[in-house]
Amino acid sequence: MVKVKNYMEYAVEDVLNNLLNREVKAEFTEKDLADIKAITLNSLPPQYTVSEKGNVFVKVKEQLIVQFKADVIRELLKAMDIVSKNPRA
Repeated sequence: MVKVKNYMEYAVEDVLNNLLNREVKAEFTEKDLADIKAITLNSLPPQYTVSEKGNVFVKVKEQLIVQFKADVIRELLKAMDIVSKNPRA
């Protein structure tokens, strides 16, 4: 059976890891990180693919369009701010 993948999940995960490793000094729990990813993904348009060829196309699009990464970073930073201001127990 062919799997449908939302490439945006991989993009968000990658950019989030880069932000956490390089720029963001805040400490987030696993639950916080899951909330950040969910909030971010709900703010961005999905990029569904069903084949490796589709994945390659979306990856190329990501590399070519600076705005793509800027959008992901912007939404991640918004989500981090939301989660930081609204901690869950």
